[in-house]
Amino acid sequence: MISSLNITNTSMNRIKELLAQNNTTQKELSEKLKKSYNMVNSYAQNRRQPSVEILYQISELLDVSVKELLIENKDLEK
Repeated sequence: MISSLNITNTSMNRIKELLAQNNTTQKELSEKLKKSYNMVNSYAQNRRQPSVEILYQISELLDVSVKELLIENKDLEK
């Protein structure tokens, strides 16, 4: 099983963007994921990469596909 992905830095900035669109804070996301605020902040700041499982959970909580979570909007149109 794959435990993590090699994700580009710009991709994880989507977490911040999607949180804002959903009127959700990093603290709220961390509580829903049962992860520390610091861990979620590390994902949003590109200091850590979430596991595939966490990516899936984030995508569900933010109501987007994993693809939408990982790829910038302009790249989704291709």
